[in-house]
Amino acid sequence: MDFIEELTWRGMIHSVMPGTEEELKKGMATAYLGIDPTADSLHIGHLVGVMMLKHFQRSGHKPLALVGGATGMIGDPSMKSQERKLIDEKTLRHNQEAIKSQLARFLDFDSDAPNAAELVNNYDWMKDYGFLNFIRDIGKHITVNYMMAKDSVKKRLSGESQQGMSFTEFSYQLLQGYDYLYLYRNKNCRLQLGGSDQWGNITTGTELIRRTEGGEAYALTCPLITKADGGKFGKTESGNVWLDRRYTSPYKFYQFWLNVTDADAEKYIKIFTTLTREEVEDLVKAQQADPGQRPLQKRLAQEITTMVHSEADYLAAVEASQILFNPKATEALRKLDETTLLEVMDGVPRFTVSRQDIISSQTRLADLLTEPVAAVFPSKGEFRKMVQGGGVSINKEKVADPNAMATAEMLLDDKYILVQRGKKNFFLLIAE
Repeated sequence: MDFIEELTWRGMIHSVMPGTEEELKKGMATAYLGIDPTADSLHIGHLVGVMMLKHFQRSGHKPLALVGGATGMIGDPSMKSQERKLIDEKTLRHNQEAIKSQLARFLDFDSDAPNAAELVNNYDWMKDYGFLNFIRDIGKHITVNYMMAKDSVKKRLSGESQQGMSFTEFSYQLLQGYDYLYLYRNKNCRLQLGGSDQWGNITTGTELIRRTEGGEAYALTCPLITKADGGKFGKTESGNVWLDRRYTSPYKFYQFWLNVTDADAEKYIKIFTTLTREEVEDLVKAQQADPGQRPLQKRLAQEITTMVHSEADYLAAVEASQILFNPKATEALRKLDETTLLEVMDGVPRFTVSRQDIISSQTRLADLLTEPVAAVFPSKGEFRKMVQGGGVSINKEKVADPNAMATAEMLLDDKYILVQRGKKNFFLLIAE
């Protein structure tokens, strides 16, 4: 597989330094991509870079994932309007291990193949590098004029930010440049990958390698991903879409991809999956023939949820998403954990009811589901009428008796009851 050719048809190339393609054709090459370890999970904004590394390894080359332990302590000024908070070494080490376990779902770290991936942390080579040695060995090779010409520096100094730029952040591109030089010397790394906002930092590295080693090094960046409407990719009302299930459940993760627009689905399926060009083209044709079936979104959500979580999580997410409109979903409903249950019920009207009234088995459903308790039905007469017509369900099971009692067995997760009135009206009772 040709790496440049693969990324080109997938729409994953923004800029390539001349000579990069020729370098990759010489045989197995080594490339690295930096990942900011300021959290103990990646979010989907990181996935473009991770997929670049994945395609690089699939092309027979060796990927290095660099966790920026040292640079993460400073914060990259690129595309930022203010400095970030610094984090300590203990937090960095924890974040590094968490990130590696996520990356292992995309990259082969453990085989004995010559192109097995490696995780490196620039804190390991920066922690004992003295300031005087650094500015003497590295700083003298890059002029202030060169550093000032970078867009990330110019924007921060042009008045767009009230805070200006500290020397700490100004030094960031030198540190990232040294990362490249270190990996060039110690890992035979000749290519750095990154987002288009990283071009300035990456080329500082190639310049440093040229001036110190007289060597050639290369750069390749991908475009920053946006939504078709111009909005920021990966952000929802509740914040980032994370890869760790503690922050974004597999169900919510699946739903994010399932609900992207047709235009975004056509773009994202090339970037975030390993489907072949022919498979993608067939899905695009199917989407055009019958947009209502949404084959692009369904396949995108399947591929990426399985890759990030597991096939079991994907299947559970599909089952959960169909619960409200599947009349035989009682068993599936009872299997849901509380987090997923509440996410499935997002937007469903809720009523708080007395737990004691339910577990005592002394309260009729007709009383529970009408005023003054829970106004699911306008009156007891309406409740009875709908029960007799087969239009009332508790937890997806039809209620046959208008005089039925509420019981503890009805409680999902010992706390919730799903009530259905007619075909499309749902209500969630919360017993407290």
